[in-house]
Amino acid sequence: MRSLPLLAVGAALLTGCAQPTTRYPSLLPRANEGLNFTEPERPIPQATPDAALDARIAALTAAIESADRDFQTAAKDAEAKVTRAHGQAAGTSPWLDAQTALSVLDGLRSRTAVTLADMDQLRIERAQSGQPDYPALQTAMDRGAAIVAAQESRARALEAAIAPG
Repeated sequence: MRSLPLLAVGAALLTGCAQPTTRYPSLLPRANEGLNFTEPERPIPQATPDAALDARIAALTAAIESADRDFQTAAKDAEAKVTRAHGQAAGTSPWLDAQTALSVLDGLRSRTAVTLADMDQLRIERAQSGQPDYPALQTAMDRGAAIVAAQESRARALEAAIAPG
């Protein structure tokens, strides 16, 4: 009989070590597991024709083409002067003529690049006002960027031809 109270005390102590079953999380789906986080379909806004913008694009495109014509003419002159200066010492008359011709090319390149930057500013202003991309503007900018890159390449080639080596 003595063991009965000892057994009761031991059982009471063991129940204190048992954890409640409500501590474990439920395996039922949570409220946020049923939510749909996919982006909704949004229509892509289409640019409407803008006569004023088209006129501005045409003017800037004409300015880039005019600057490119001037650059091509000046580049032919610079090529001739660079050819004459090739192998000449720095400071000689042919070398100075070639350097002057190259600086003219730099000015014309910068005129083209500034006009391209004006086109980019139009694109930025449209984006800031929440308007969609304007395909004619992007096409003109792509063409202008190609012209600027070609001018840069040609001028660098001429500068390399006169560099002391």
